[in-house]
Amino acid sequence: MQTVNLDWAQLQIQGITDTLKKYGVTVTGVASAEYQVDKQIADIENTIQQHPDGIISIPVDFTATAPTYKKIAKAGIKLVLMDSIPTGLKHPEEYASMISADSQGNGQIAAQILASCVAQGATIGLVNFGVDYFSTNERTKGVREWMQKNRPDIKMKQVDFTDPPKVSQIAGDFLTGNPDIKGLFAVWDQPALDTLSSMRAQGIDIPVTTVDLGLQSAIEIAKGGPLKATGSQRPYDQGVAEAMAMMNALLGKETPGWIGVQSLPVTQSNVLESYKTVFKKEPPPELTDACNKAKPACN
Repeated sequence: MQTVNLDWAQLQIQGITDTLKKYGVTVTGVASAEYQVDKQIADIENTIQQHPDGIISIPVDFTATAPTYKKIAKAGIKLVLMDSIPTGLKHPEEYASMISADSQGNGQIAAQILASCVAQGATIGLVNFGVDYFSTNERTKGVREWMQKNRPDIKMKQVDFTDPPKVSQIAGDFLTGNPDIKGLFAVWDQPALDTLSSMRAQGIDIPVTTVDLGLQSAIEIAKGGPLKATGSQRPYDQGVAEAMAMMNALLGKETPGWIGVQSLPVTQSNVLESYKTVFKKEPPPELTDACNKAKPACN
């Protein structure tokens, strides 16, 4: 099971519902599948029975859920997807649009900052989610392409994980077997934190960059330690884009097959303002305290 950032999901939903409300559309219910394939399928089947005009959904498993999404298309229900497309669906016949953060852009942000932290000719490691998942694949692709184009002197090694709870062990073994690695990219913030834990257990201090922003990763960045930066999604703005794509679909207007929401670079110098931008609220005391104790201090 993937780690679920509930604040993130709620902000996405809030962006959707606020935008629809502006145009006189009421959201009558929200189904939360909590990354459980069977529950997601059941929720969608239930929604079909209620004869809705449209559904905004994030697919959990692209093979297992694909038949259900195809059933939606045959029922004439408009579908806007978040982050990934189930296996075999065709735009615009079987879905209206897929909305994601600019995942390649996020990867490029992480690559650029990581490159500035390692020496000429260094070797870096990529801790990648080794399954067919659009957003994470695009992030790692963004890192690779940026490095190959802008820092061809940097060598890259990659390790894949498919079971997020095992990242700490996988990353630890990866570093033990590759002592030449001088920097790391982890594909989202929880694997980055697990990797940091493994590094500390081994006494390794090398720069790490990642994608996505949670409170703990924000605190790590604020402290000025190994976690240097993240390219963060903006979930509320992603929800706005999802709602606009759905309304266009319902009105019969053409919607792009893929829409990317601009990334937000987060570093020690802007972590407090970035937290406000991403989560639409003031940073909690523990993040502010981490900034106040850091050298150089956060803004």
